[in-house]
Amino acid sequence: MTVAVRSFAKINLGLYIGRVRADGFHDLRTVYQTIAWHDLIRVTVGRGRGIEILCKDPRVPLDSSNTCYRIAERVMDEFGRKGIVTVEIEKRLPVQGGLGAASSNAVATMMGLERALKKSLMGATRLRIAAEVGSDLPLFLIGGTVLGVGRGEEVYPLPDLAAGAMVVVTPEVGVSTPQAFGEWDEVMRNAEAAELRSEAGRSARSTRTEQRSVATEDQLTHLGGSDRLVEVGRVLSSWLSGLPNAGAPARGGSRAGSLLLDLVRTGIENDFEKVVFPQHPELRDIKRALERAGARYASLSGSGSTLYGLFRSRAEAVKAAGRLRKRGVTAVATSTLTRRAFERKSLVASRE
Repeated sequence: MTVAVRSFAKINLGLYIGRVRADGFHDLRTVYQTIAWHDLIRVTVGRGRGIEILCKDPRVPLDSSNTCYRIAERVMDEFGRKGIVTVEIEKRLPVQGGLGAASSNAVATMMGLERALKKSLMGATRLRIAAEVGSDLPLFLIGGTVLGVGRGEEVYPLPDLAAGAMVVVTPEVGVSTPQAFGEWDEVMRNAEAAELRSEAGRSARSTRTEQRSVATEDQLTHLGGSDRLVEVGRVLSSWLSGLPNAGAPARGGSRAGSLLLDLVRTGIENDFEKVVFPQHPELRDIKRALERAGARYASLSGSGSTLYGLFRSRAEAVKAAGRLRKRGVTAVATSTLTRRAFERKSLVASRE
């Protein structure tokens, strides 16, 4: 049986980076949002053994480093089944662009395999396998508006935001996620060192030993605590406090329009912009171009290089995308995708 599954992308509505954990990953806080732009995955199971990845895009690996390969291997082992699994990836999304395309492809492969084998994994097993393969795979098991914590693999469905118009820009710029994390760590180390030096200078000028001791203790406690994600929690809580009525029209406009105002007012941002924009100033220029084109909120998605802008209406988004394309920028008008639409539209078809 061959099963076709739409593999939807995601954006990050804010992304905050915490300290490096014992396992080498960073603590993160983000709100994921699935969008209507997608790849198409076709999964076939036949007689024999092995896993075959097919894709016309030369940037997509066809070996065991491909997330589709790795998840197919785990799913077949979990079911104790044998067969040749063929995964055909029809690429429409950018490769390594910050939209979670590879992760979404892998989850679509899992869904296709379940359908092709006419077997279903337990929900906890799906989440475990997805988290083993990559940090942002689990969000694609939920769809819609999703809170991501830990290294991003701990996901919690939020009240769904209504579908809203948007423009996605995919520059021909490569951003290394490990390098971006490394640069962020360097920025944080320098900031903390400067803060300590400043505190030490104030303490040295103090004539009271007790005051100096207390100040130093307070500073070390601050640096050794649960870091800036505590404050981030307050920022996200401020924004999310308006979500219980998400999906319902707000007075004076749609919930999508209210979301845009909430984002602007709360000041939710993507920490990666602080280190990616200095390295790639053209990406900052594109964000500004989105804002000039009428976006009420614009941001880098993940570590980039994809950027997006949220608009009041589909007509505004289409017009803005056209303006950006005239400047030689690859821009697509699409929309955010609710959880219900994500579930309904994922499966395309199956045939014996």
